[in-house]
Amino acid sequence: MTAPTRRKANPHAVPVESGKAYLWCACGESQRFPYCDGSHVGTGLTPHRYFADKARTILVCGCGRSARMPLCDGTHARPPQGRRRTG
Repeated sequence: MTAPTRRKANPHAVPVESGKAYLWCACGESQRFPYCDGSHVGTGLTPHRYFADKARTILVCGCGRSARMPLCDGTHARPPQGRRRTG
């Protein structure tokens, strides 16, 4: 399986419509990021599915490390495991 490409450190604010299903890019290669465009084919990765239960703006993970994919959980603000922030 290919590791996803990190597209953006910060989350994407995206409006969603009530009752609509969305596919969010998991590979980082989509030309329509954060939306899936099928670029993951052959990588072993699959898009993240999200069903909007109400209309609102959600924060979609841009760093690829959220435990709540596709939603941002603030992980981008912390250094990756095994690394220490200096300074």
